[in-house]
Amino acid sequence: MLEVNGKILETDDEGYIENMDDWSPEIAERMAANDDCELTDNHWEVIKLMRNYYEEYKISPTVRVLTREIRKTLGADKGNSRYLYALFPYGPIKQAGKYAGLPKPSTCV
Repeated sequence: MLEVNGKILETDDEGYIENMDDWSPEIAERMAANDDCELTDNHWEVIKLMRNYYEEYKISPTVRVLTREIRKTLGADKGNSRYLYALFPYGPIKQAGKYAGLPKPSTCV
């Protein structure tokens, strides 16, 4: 469970929220704080791209797809896996997806 602004949210055993509709930026901030991470504008760019991609395709992107989308929208300096892993060291799809309120990807173990 996760408590944000007095509201209790159901999570799975890895901390992913059970109901995507419950997501808010404050939830992302709390999840990041629990991981000793402070979300910067660069983190938010990736989180927003993840949410937009999921909204359009109903699936989380792979790292390859995410880097391609970032390269297209944010430029080559950000569109690479080194950049993503620097922001999300526990894995960009898993960690950014969790902060974005997305379901745990089936490709993550």
